[in-house]
Amino acid sequence: MERPTTAPSFSHHRLAITGMSCAGCVAAVETALRGVPGVAEAQVNFADRTAQVTGNVPAAMLIQAVRAAGYDAAELRDETSAEAEREAAEQAHYRRLIRNTVVAGALAAPLMAAEMAGWLPALATPNGQVFWITTGLLTLAAMVYSGGHFFTGAWRQFRHHNANMDTLIALGTGSAWFYSMLVALFPTSVPSLAQHAYFEAAVTIIALVNLGAALETRARGKTSAAIRRLLGLQPKTARLVEGDEERDVPIETLGVGALIRVRPGEKIPVDGEIIAGQSTVDEAMLTGEPLPVVKQASDPVTGGTVNQTGSFVFRATRVGADTVLAHIIASVRQAQNSKPPIGRLADRVAAIFVPTVLIVAVLTALAWFNFGPEPRAGFMLVTTLTVLIIACPCALGLATPISIMVGVGKAAEYGVLIRDGAALQRAGQLTTIVLDKTGTVTTGRPTVTAVITAPGFAETEVFRLAAGLEAGSEHPLAQAILDAARARGLAIPAVERFAAIAGHGASGVIEGRALLAGNRRLLEEHGIDAAPLHADAERLAAQGQTPVFVAVDSRLAGILAIADPLKPDSAAAIARLRELGLRVVLLTGDHAATAQAIAAQVGIETVFAEVLPTAKAEVIAGLQAEGAVVGMVGDGINDAPALARADVGLAMGGGTDIAIESAGITLARGSLHGVADAIAISRATLGNIRQNLIGAFLYNSLGIPLAAGVLYPATGLLLNPMLAGAAMALSSFTVVSNANRLRGFRPQEKSS
Repeated sequence: MERPTTAPSFSHHRLAITGMSCAGCVAAVETALRGVPGVAEAQVNFADRTAQVTGNVPAAMLIQAVRAAGYDAAELRDETSAEAEREAAEQAHYRRLIRNTVVAGALAAPLMAAEMAGWLPALATPNGQVFWITTGLLTLAAMVYSGGHFFTGAWRQFRHHNANMDTLIALGTGSAWFYSMLVALFPTSVPSLAQHAYFEAAVTIIALVNLGAALETRARGKTSAAIRRLLGLQPKTARLVEGDEERDVPIETLGVGALIRVRPGEKIPVDGEIIAGQSTVDEAMLTGEPLPVVKQASDPVTGGTVNQTGSFVFRATRVGADTVLAHIIASVRQAQNSKPPIGRLADRVAAIFVPTVLIVAVLTALAWFNFGPEPRAGFMLVTTLTVLIIACPCALGLATPISIMVGVGKAAEYGVLIRDGAALQRAGQLTTIVLDKTGTVTTGRPTVTAVITAPGFAETEVFRLAAGLEAGSEHPLAQAILDAARARGLAIPAVERFAAIAGHGASGVIEGRALLAGNRRLLEEHGIDAAPLHADAERLAAQGQTPVFVAVDSRLAGILAIADPLKPDSAAAIARLRELGLRVVLLTGDHAATAQAIAAQVGIETVFAEVLPTAKAEVIAGLQAEGAVVGMVGDGINDAPALARADVGLAMGGGTDIAIESAGITLARGSLHGVADAIAISRATLGNIRQNLIGAFLYNSLGIPLAAGVLYPATGLLLNPMLAGAAMALSSFTVVSNANRLRGFRPQEKSS
């Protein structure tokens, strides 16, 4: 007997990584994680020092692999506590870097000032030798205290046959110190021109690198603002109702089915359903709508929203990681840790960067030692030290992830939830936006506006039978018919042998009579003449109403006219899309005349109507074949294939789970303005990434030749190692600061 096959069950692990100092470390950790059996994907974010791992593998094996690569890791489980722990660790790290800077700077500053003033004694004198040996020992103490982590990190990498930024710093400053101490102890062992100590350079570089890292850490802390705000929406406690008693408990202890009281002004702790009481609830965090929503018994409530006027008791239906807010936080976090295609170039470069720099440093040393002027040893040391210091690829490693973190967070502020970096990048490259009609351009809450009957049928009879048939359907038009029948007080008959006919309508048997309800094509396929009501159907469609044909026992019975009103902001949002240079297309299964009428109202010129769900993906493919980069916006099950086929799928937040799962971007607020916001933020983020990458590449591309002394033969100028240290430190700070400019970005909303 053949066993049924099942898809592998993947788990997701988020790890905090310590010990990373540059982009090369990212490549080393990712390689180590991907080498673990069972790992499907591993992405490391240098900006927040975390790893996101997907696969069928326990966290302990992942941590072991990271440690084997020369780093350390810990699993992050609870988002709230993890974020708090990360912030506390960042603050402690920042304070430690500041202390390191102050200690190293306290020695470096007077040494530099004294050297510039010409107050330092010569090495060849007895007093000078004592001074410089003492200075060397003080420098060593400062280097151990302020720069010890560079040397331990370099040693750890050496043991694992790796090299990173710590390697470059340790080699550079260590070589400067050893050479200087050699000269101080044995000044006559080197030519007089080479009798120079570089203690102040070594300690100054360590001070500057620590200062740059501190500034970077401070600026980097701002990038997590979106996550902190989202986490802040969730209260810490809930008021649990047990019989006649009520008590406050941590929300972590709540289970499905728990009864919870919410008083005026309190945040709703988890998702649930009201069982007693009523109130108004501010749902702006989900919908963006400023007006509160009236809630009463049987209505759903969402964790993180704010109760306003009344008190109510609700039953918890989703708790912990299953709540809407938790899913939003997880979505934002996942996107922040992902990499767009544009960032992979930096990863590939970084993987070979440090070894390349070491080779360049060796070649520089050999060139100056063999062909440089006297004192060759001194020139060799200065140029080699400068190459090692200026070449640190920190800025390169931060260029992409820091912008992604800020951009995704900014999008979340506007209710745009981006699944991954690839979707973020592709959204900025879109040339065509394809819009579903129902629930996307329109409200998705259609209503019956008229009933037109064929000879021999009464309006009530047609309405009642149509409602009975549509009771078996989940289509928005079916729901409109059902709601209207109930509003009229009609008794809804039971349906037998119900069948939904995709793109056409439905069929069934009611009270022994065969029923059909749907578009004209459905009736024609069953050999039913719809011509008697054709003119009425065309008139309704021209007014933007959808005609639903009803047939009873193979006879045309009537038409139900259904209107789905436009969303108030659809026209303005579509105008924004056109202003962004996008071609806007309407794609719907609805009647052609109805689709054209809707399109005319919102300013859309290209319309594909009466398209079956299975054919929607083909329309997308056709547009792509013409060279368009297509974004599909939809909300229903019938949109899922098209959402998946598009270059970027954008699902309306109020749509089905299948649609949302098929999309790379979810518009939580259900407004088309979210599409324009997503594209505008994507373009701004991509522009920011390009600025960072260009800056980082130019810095290293120009800095390394200058450090190696390419200008010396023509100008006699060499780059000072201390200037190299300052430039290296400031490059990372500049990248992070540039990324943080996105926090002030505001997508422009223009109303019609």
